[in-house]
Amino acid sequence: MSIIAWILAFVFAITVHEAAHAWMADRLGDPTARIMGRLSLNPLVHYDPVGTSMLLILVLMRAIGIPVIPFGWAKPVHFDPYNLKRPRRDSALISLAGPASNLLVAVLLSIVVRLFSSPFPFTFLADLLVPTIMLSVTLAFFNLIPIHPLDGGKIFIGFLPEKEAREADNFLNRYGIIILFLLIFPTFAGVSPVFSVISPLINFILRVLIPQSPVI
Repeated sequence: MSIIAWILAFVFAITVHEAAHAWMADRLGDPTARIMGRLSLNPLVHYDPVGTSMLLILVLMRAIGIPVIPFGWAKPVHFDPYNLKRPRRDSALISLAGPASNLLVAVLLSIVVRLFSSPFPFTFLADLLVPTIMLSVTLAFFNLIPIHPLDGGKIFIGFLPEKEAREADNFLNRYGIIILFLLIFPTFAGVSPVFSVISPLINFILRVLIPQSPVI
């Protein structure tokens, strides 16, 4: 049941994340994602054969105790900046919608867990929801890292002055994925640089949302 809970948590977290991108793009005037069928909570429309499968496998390995760093991606939500009134700012808002939706879901599920933590079958419900809270928070903060191709890269660019934004965007488009890989994979000390930075924040949020929660 633990593995099933983690699978469902993974599917739900990435589906909400991508659907939020599509919803925000549609609200800001670009119907591209809606036309492509991405404004949906159907997980199949957000499935990427490589990135999603890899992330699912790594999440399962983590769930059974293998010390791996979950990494992967869903199918990107495309939008046309020419349909946006303020392309740079609105692109940042579209990117921000994904992590924001994950945090909102985590808070709402935390309330459910606190209200219905016992007796059975509510204990069973909590066992299903806690992994979703954990993955949602982790996914949100990881995506806020200000590097392309993560959401944080577009958010970072969106709030810079125009000249600096153009220069930073060119740099991150060229080197962002390389920097991200260097930050994700463990160093000689066996610790991922990026998770050594964001894990304390993730753990703090999880302790607030889930009393006696395990740490990431």
